[in-house]
Amino acid sequence: MNVFLAELIGTGLLMLLGSGVVANMLLPKTKGHGGGIMEISTAWALAVYVGVVVAGPYSGAHLNPAVTLGLALTGQFEWAMAPGYIIAQVLGAMIGVGIAWLIYKDHYDASEDAGIKAAPFATSPAIRNLPLNFFSEVVGTFVLILVILYNEGVEIGDVNETPIGMGSLGAIPVAFLVWVIGLSLGGTTGYAINPARDFGPRIMHTILPIKGKASSDWSYGWVPIIGPFVGAALAAGLYMMAGA
Repeated sequence: MNVFLAELIGTGLLMLLGSGVVANMLLPKTKGHGGGIMEISTAWALAVYVGVVVAGPYSGAHLNPAVTLGLALTGQFEWAMAPGYIIAQVLGAMIGVGIAWLIYKDHYDASEDAGIKAAPFATSPAIRNLPLNFFSEVVGTFVLILVILYNEGVEIGDVNETPIGMGSLGAIPVAFLVWVIGLSLGGTTGYAINPARDFGPRIMHTILPIKGKASSDWSYGWVPIIGPFVGAALAAGLYMMAGA
């Protein structure tokens, strides 16, 4: 499989399942309505697992521009390939969230809460404090990227190695990593920790004909985009300073 197609499909699966669980928990009249952060964090972790299993053998399963940046900064990924990876990740996220919206369209239509309708697409802060919201995204992504960088088995320049090891068993550590970040640090902003995960779906929320939707809140949208990039750069810097 082409590496860019693998990133697109892997990120698409990640967002299909991740957006799907938020819709299932929050939208009215679903079978899963009323769930909380445990269900959402667990499903997001398993969604990452699914995406890594599918894309890992072909592209390295970055599925996240922050991962791509962190690996490139530390010399474990070719800079020339980074733009293609990031474009594929954003497009995959858009496709995945679009399919999830179509699956739950009747439930979107049944809701009168514009905020709930936006939640399966993009993150938003529990308390709007942009400096602290930004800090939350930086720290969450810092943890994600630092742990990924310290996993052994990544051959420099080899896109056929995942950051967390090959195959379905190798995908388990990153699923646990995303799970603990969600449960521990996700309560403030919804832990985007992935610019493609927020940017692409926020575009889809803007352009899709969602009944009764409100603003896509682009005034906040920079936080889950820039924050993860800063967190990734800081993690890469510490990794290199430590002489890893």
